[in-house]
Amino acid sequence: MPVERSRRLKSYNLAEYDRVPQCTNRRPIARSGAHAGRIGCCANDRLLFPPHSPVGINVLKLHQESSGALNTITSYGDGYVAINLKRHEGSIIVMPEAPVIQWPVSSFEALAPEHFQALIEAAPEVVIFGSGSRLRFPHPRLTAGLAKHRIGVETMDFGAACRTYNILMSEGRRVAAALLIEA
Repeated sequence: MPVERSRRLKSYNLAEYDRVPQCTNRRPIARSGAHAGRIGCCANDRLLFPPHSPVGINVLKLHQESSGALNTITSYGDGYVAINLKRHEGSIIVMPEAPVIQWPVSSFEALAPEHFQALIEAAPEVVIFGSGSRLRFPHPRLTAGLAKHRIGVETMDFGAACRTYNILMSEGRRVAAALLIEA
């Protein structure tokens, strides 16, 4: 009869992780060679993690992409927005590849359909309307011209509009942000 060998698996208690034998050679993680950019490998190719851990997990490294050619909202706050580090203190319309347009709107109540005419001429896919410090939806008659030209309108507060514009702009979308900064 064949001899049955018992295979003993070692288990690790993660509460005692600082006492788990890891890498006997404490040199830094490999930065070049076959294991560059991989989690769990030491300079001597011994594992940092227990033997049953997944090995060879690729590392995702994020880089901030910045293009001076595109209008990016670099900061915003009470009463201002900065486009490519240039501060604007009044309401504006910003598009990725067009000059920043001063928007002649001083309050939400002063909005009129003609204020959205410049957006129709630019023909973006979507307009992000930043309604000020709080979320307020414009009357549908104000944005009817945009809908007639099949331009979507998303309304959000000022901060959310700035962040959403940057995301859509970085994806290469034809987006415009109409940012209301109330005096």
